[in-house]
Amino acid sequence: MSAAVRILLSVVAIVVIAVVAGLWVIRGPGPLGFADGPKVALADYKAADPTGVPTSLAKASLVERGEYLAKAADCMVCHTSAGGKEYAGGLAIRLPFGTLYTTNITPDKETGIGNYSDQDFLNAVHRGIRRDGARLYPAMPYTSYTYISDADALAIKAYLFSLAPVRAEAPANTLGFPFNQRWGMIFWSALFNPDTRFTPDTSKSPEWNRGAYLSEALAHCGECHTPRNFAFALNNRQKFAGAVTAGWRAFNITSDKATGLGAWRDEDLIAYLSTGHAAGHGTASGPMGEAVDQSFGQLAPEDIRAMVAYLRSVPPVASTDLPATPAPPASPSHKDGGSADARGKMVFEGACVSCHGWTGESAVSPTATLTGAWAVNDPAATNVAQIVISGTRRSTPEGAISMPAFGNAYSDDEIAAVANYVTARFGAKGSKLSAQDIAELRKQTSQ
Repeated sequence: MSAAVRILLSVVAIVVIAVVAGLWVIRGPGPLGFADGPKVALADYKAADPTGVPTSLAKASLVERGEYLAKAADCMVCHTSAGGKEYAGGLAIRLPFGTLYTTNITPDKETGIGNYSDQDFLNAVHRGIRRDGARLYPAMPYTSYTYISDADALAIKAYLFSLAPVRAEAPANTLGFPFNQRWGMIFWSALFNPDTRFTPDTSKSPEWNRGAYLSEALAHCGECHTPRNFAFALNNRQKFAGAVTAGWRAFNITSDKATGLGAWRDEDLIAYLSTGHAAGHGTASGPMGEAVDQSFGQLAPEDIRAMVAYLRSVPPVASTDLPATPAPPASPSHKDGGSADARGKMVFEGACVSCHGWTGESAVSPTATLTGAWAVNDPAATNVAQIVISGTRRSTPEGAISMPAFGNAYSDDEIAAVANYVTARFGAKGSKLSAQDIAELRKQTSQ
């Protein structure tokens, strides 16, 4: 072999190694990469099956089981627009490079999925491929749904096909080039979608495996709570460390004791997932509030406990921009605390104090208490601003939770001022939002 050939082969080998290493770095570990116990196929797992429905629904019909699983997967929230028919699509998902509109998944044969075979449905859920062969964008979380068992996916299909068909064509997407080229998703999916079903970890308890299946495959928690890499795929090296999604901050839900869930009691976590409120930690709003109302709040208690058991095992990742200790209750005197911006105090006094109080501990409802809430202790004030803009309208077993939307009543300057006042008075560190920041948050909110 000549020297030139040896050099060429060496160069090729180096390039191949570099490409493989680069792809490994970009792709990173899978969502369950932190759990390094032995994995087995579902058919070979000897303990209780972690997939399917809870034991209370073991004798339910296929459609009833599918309804439960569709709720666990939170399908309706994304596939229902404001004021629209359930599952008929049309919800706007605003992205940095345009707007996507969710599709109609009722059994309408012209505008929905009425012509989908079982295999067509599995291809969409697991692989992100439509019936016509076009690629879906990962706003449809098929990189998480790929872990759903075939049986569960087809139960969801049976439930969707039991619904009344709705004729509703989704608006055209407004993605700019090159993001409007669906064929490009072939390469993205090849790199970031494992196209594999959930495999139980035999070193873990059946409860942990059930919680892992619910959290990763169905509820797809990482899609909001895990940061994304430059290719917009989940960066599981910072699994569940928190991220901003659809203009709202999804907080750190790792086991970190200072800025995650490590210091929460099991009872607090169960209450938050079941009702959207945990004393001393705050009340769910925005996308998390919807997830509680339409998904978690309708799950069986044993499934919520399984999710808590799984979340406890996620390795801690600290959020360096969040305080280690929430601020205590504020002074009962309106003369003390808060920022020097008189506008923020004026807006708070006129629109907020009657429910939230000067101390932040509401005399009206525990859900209106600000003390200890993650939102007011976030120096970015993302969720505080969004709650002021959009309000909160939720239904819980304990009754309705409602806060009016002030987005049309106050200017961007005034909303920035009151958000800065609230975080300074009730949080550990005041925010520094500007009117431009509020304008940007308005643009990011899905409608």
